[in-house]
This record gives sequence, structure tokens and C-alpha cells, in this order.
Amino acid sequence: MTPWPLARAGERGAWRAAPAFARAAIVSLYDELALAPKPGLVSFVDSGSHADMDAGTFLRSLFSLRRFFAQVAEAGADGAGFAVLEALGIAAEGRMLAATGGVNTHRGAIFTLGLLCAAAAAVQAEGRAAGADDVRAALRARWGPALAQRVAAAHPSNGALAARRHGLRAAGAEAALGLPTLFEHVVPALRAARQAGVGDRRARLHALFTAMSVLDDTNLVHRGGLAALRDAQACARRFLADGGGLHPQAIARAQDLHLQFVARRLSPGGSADLLAAACLLERVERMALGMRTAAVRRRVVW
Repeated sequence: MTPWPLARAGERGAWRAAPAFARAAIVSLYDELALAPKPGLVSFVDSGSHADMDAGTFLRSLFSLRRFFAQVAEAGADGAGFAVLEALGIAAEGRMLAATGGVNTHRGAIFTLGLLCAAAAAVQAEGRAAGADDVRAALRARWGPALAQRVAAAHPSNGALAARRHGLRAAGAEAALGLPTLFEHVVPALRAARQAGVGDRRARLHALFTAMSVLDDTNLVHRGGLAALRDAQACARRFLADGGGLHPQAIARAQDLHLQFVARRLSPGGSADLLAAACLLERVERMALGMRTAAVRRRVVW
């Protein structure tokens, strides 16, 4: 059978799909915010380890980012280079800071989910449905070299400084490698939890703790030093070894850990970004499934 109906759908729909990718990104960030309890992180229940932000701060931030995710998806569909994506991200950071009164709520998410939206739209512009593997391949092929150069330039962020001091892999290095923690650990964990039949809350907890167990989360290092990162990783591994989000008492166990993290003022913000990214990829794959199904239907008709 000829694949042209799918290709035609991609050519016509890549830019039209940008708002859909943007909605998926915003809803996925909302999913992360709404999840509770989660160690040290802001939710609708409390502000976790943060004295300068709450759920309202996050909602204002989300509202300010709606246009960005559509713009970055359009840029990805148009074949833009990394410099264009970076400029859009810097502008989005400015709007975020204006909306939050200078509080950094989503800088990491702007970077990570922005790249994913651009890569997903790039795949669709080629007339293909954007599965997670396709999104990762597009990210590495299109912007991997530029991301690697960005890491070499060593932008002086808190994360980059902490990573350099302790020999860790910061967010930029993760992106240059095609987000291995996300694609090789967090996404499979979320899928496994779904297959086990647990609900959204416990499935997302399972994915979050998987991220915490593996990621060099420089947010933790910035707040508590290298010891805080290693303690959090060990804590997450114990949680997962006992069943993680699949355990019937996962919520109660996560609440106990939340209180421990708050007492130490620790917050795994990088892991939270990867949870939101995994939720985004889950939605992108649902969109891809719908695209493939529609293509099959068209072929049957023709």
C-alpha cells in the first residue's frame, strides 16, 4: 500500500498540529504540579521545600508559556536551527519571570519540553507519526551537535556550576545525548506502571521516583551539596525496590518522604521536569497512534 495519505497528512498538518503539541506540554506540566505527595516539590497541597513559590505561582507561569510551546513546535516543523529554539526559550523565560515576579518555576521545563515539542513537530512535518523513539532520533540528529557545543561553552547557571564542580551531567549534557534518563528510564517506568494497571497518581509517582533514582539532579546539589543528591538517589532506589508506585501503600510512603525532604529543604526539580516530559511523550504517542489509525482508514477508503 502506498504511504502517501500519511505523508500528505503530515505536510498539511505539521504547523496546524503545533497548538496540539503546546496544549499537551501545558497539560503535562499541570499533571506534574497536581501530583501529590512528591518529595519537596510544589503541589496544590503545599509549597514543599520552597518559600518563594506556590501552586498559584506555577499556574501564572503556565499561562505565560502557552504561546512558547506552539512557537517552538512551529520552529521545529520549519526545520529551524538550535539558535532559533534558544531565542524562543530565552523570550519565554522572560515572560515566565515577569509572570512570577522573578521566580524560576519552569526554566528547566522550557528547555526540555521545548526541545521535545520541536522534535515531535519536526517528525510530523516529515509525514511520520511521532513515537517516542522518533522524537529522540529527531532531537539528536537536528540539534545534538549544537547542544554539545552549548555544553562546551559552559553557560554559568547554577546547574552547570554544580555539575562542573562535582563531575555530574547537567540538563544541557543530558539533552546533547538525547535525554537518556528520560527515554531509557522514566518513559519505560511510566509505561510499566500503566501496564500494571495503576492509576495516574501512582503511575506518575513511579516515573518521578525513577527519575530521582538515576538523574544527576543539580537542583538537589545546589540546595544540599553532593551528599543531598546521593541521599535522594538512594532514597528513590529503596522506594522502587519496595515496589515504587505499584506498591499499595505508595501514596503514604511518598508522603513520609515528602516530609523528610521538606525538613531538609530539598527539591528534585530536575526530576519533576522529566516527569512532565514523560507525560508529554505519552500524549504525543497517543496523537501518533491517532494519526496512524487515520492513515489506515484513508488507505482503506482509497
